[in-house]
Amino acid sequence: MRTDCLAWMGELQTHRWSNDSDTIQLVKPWSQGKLSRQQQENLQHLFWVYRSAFTRDIQEFVKMLPEDYPVELQLSAGCEVDPGNTSKSFIHVAFQGVHILSFQGTSWVPVPDAPSWMKLVIRILNGDQGTREMVQWLLNDTCPQVVSGLLEAGKSELEKQVKPQAWLSRGPSPGPGHLQLLCHVSGFYPKPVWVMWMRDEQEQLGTQRSDIMPNADETWYVQATLDVATGEEAGLTCRVKHSSLGGQDIILHWADGRRTSLGLTVLAVLACLVFLFVLLGLTFWIRRRHYQDIL
Repeated sequence: MRTDCLAWMGELQTHRWSNDSDTIQLVKPWSQGKLSRQQQENLQHLFWVYRSAFTRDIQEFVKMLPEDYPVELQLSAGCEVDPGNTSKSFIHVAFQGVHILSFQGTSWVPVPDAPSWMKLVIRILNGDQGTREMVQWLLNDTCPQVVSGLLEAGKSELEKQVKPQAWLSRGPSPGPGHLQLLCHVSGFYPKPVWVMWMRDEQEQLGTQRSDIMPNADETWYVQATLDVATGEEAGLTCRVKHSSLGGQDIILHWADGRRTSLGLTVLAVLACLVFLFVLLGLTFWIRRRHYQDIL
């Protein structure tokens, strides 16, 4: 059995705790937030104790299930802190990828369509008053304090704005007499973005947007695809809206995309020709020096 933990502030990972380690790793320079070293060590010890107990409890929990290993439990916990110092906390638990229970107020509550065997689990969990009180303290006191400190310590990075780069290309043909147009958008932060193929001011409902995927530098990438009949691509544009653009949307015309592709092709050909001339010149110079040495 293994337990792996990750902590995030919005879209940025701040902590990592591997099953093979007894120490929570600070991912960012500001991941300690405003906690003192002693507070950090106390929380580390508390989490270590509960992780050890959690491992034992899960082994007992599996004995109550109608199925055997392997099983996967996922726990999502956190809090949202508002500018007025009010907070909203949550804990959700999933079994085999399906949400089964949450912590609400002072007790554990199953979801409406939870399996029947959850009744016994809920009764055992709610019978442990000490753990329930500790969960309340972590959610209502500790979590808002930690999050507020992280918001202050990591403010410059959490509030950064990075403008997207966008370009057009042609994808594989979806069929005879049709084209696939691709609009790529990359390098933007934060994650929310709007990308759409347009004709004049009309959104093209056939636009298919990929999932927003992370880049290695903690920015994001997405692409929008549109299949059209050959000849109908004229007049199409790709529009990109993002908070970093200050209301100045990126608008790429498909004709520009074709010229860009053609320009890149011409540039590549010219580069090859220059390289060829340099190579021929160098060969001529070496041979000339060789003949002069012989004479």
